[in-house]
Amino acid sequence: MKRALTRIAAASAVSLLALAPVVAEEISVVGSWSGLPLHKQFEAPFWTKTLPEASGGDITVQLTTHDQMGIKGGDVFRMLGDGVFDVGMTVADYAVGDAPELEGLDVPLVATTPEQAEAMVEAARPMVEEIFANRFNAKLLAIAPYPPQVVFCKGDLSSLADLEGKKIRGSGRMTTKFLEALGAEGVNVGFSEVPGALERGVIDCAVTGSGSGYSAGWWEVTDTLMTLPLGGWDSVVTAMNMDRWNSLSDETKILIQEQITTKFEAPAWDLATGSLETDIACLTGKGECSAGDSASLKLVEPSEADIAKARAILTDTVLPEWAERAGDDWAKRWNESVGEVVGVSIPLK
Repeated sequence: MKRALTRIAAASAVSLLALAPVVAEEISVVGSWSGLPLHKQFEAPFWTKTLPEASGGDITVQLTTHDQMGIKGGDVFRMLGDGVFDVGMTVADYAVGDAPELEGLDVPLVATTPEQAEAMVEAARPMVEEIFANRFNAKLLAIAPYPPQVVFCKGDLSSLADLEGKKIRGSGRMTTKFLEALGAEGVNVGFSEVPGALERGVIDCAVTGSGSGYSAGWWEVTDTLMTLPLGGWDSVVTAMNMDRWNSLSDETKILIQEQITTKFEAPAWDLATGSLETDIACLTGKGECSAGDSASLKLVEPSEADIAKARAILTDTVLPEWAERAGDDWAKRWNESVGEVVGVSIPLK
């Protein structure tokens, strides 16, 4: 949190330099999943109200989401780089096919609290900024979290070992690699297609954010919730096409960056504190659910043995495989930044 406060203070200080008026601009924005809390509570209010008001009406925004447009999440940053729209917001893991080094932003199991997750993101931010500039011709503006990525399953289970042999939808490539190393079968299913796949028996379990699973009604087709964060935090990246960014006046750049840091990114991280507890209450009926009706999933919390086994698979198999995909240079940079923050080191050749 100290890093976030420092970043906010710096952005606010820079904003005092914006003495000239902001030039009138219309910005086209494609947000993340329209039905999930991150978009409803933060993305939509920020782009349609907060930023235009902060600009005195000089900035107007045309907002939609990738699912409303009918495009895949993995196409968002590719289309952003081509200039199809000005700003794209979606899960970083959707873009790892184009940028395998981006997997290092959201490693599963190494951050179990919002504070740890934010520290991990801050350590990775310089790498993410470089990746987006080089891979997607884009300027990084913000990185916000979904809730921790947990496991929803049909039927009963009591430990991590019970996932062996099951067909499981992972929330990202690294999560899928982890599941396969565990002995499960990783299955590629889009987020919106998961409930139907569970009902038809195409998959037995699926990984997503606790709040996302609640909002999308996954509890209606599953029986058990395992809270081990197998999918990390599914960081959502906000970026602007670099050519469009470079076309803006310095005053407009300052305003957008200061506003998105303080009025979008920081509040999204603040809400992450305590979100898992609230989501568990809603999904299991144990505790007060402020989001709506409570479900009745069986809660399976990881044992110390489960956590130790998962971390061993991560460090012995998953991270070394990622280092091969991304290259030793990126793995070395990860060790010296994110790895130091989370206390994990990838063995290098």
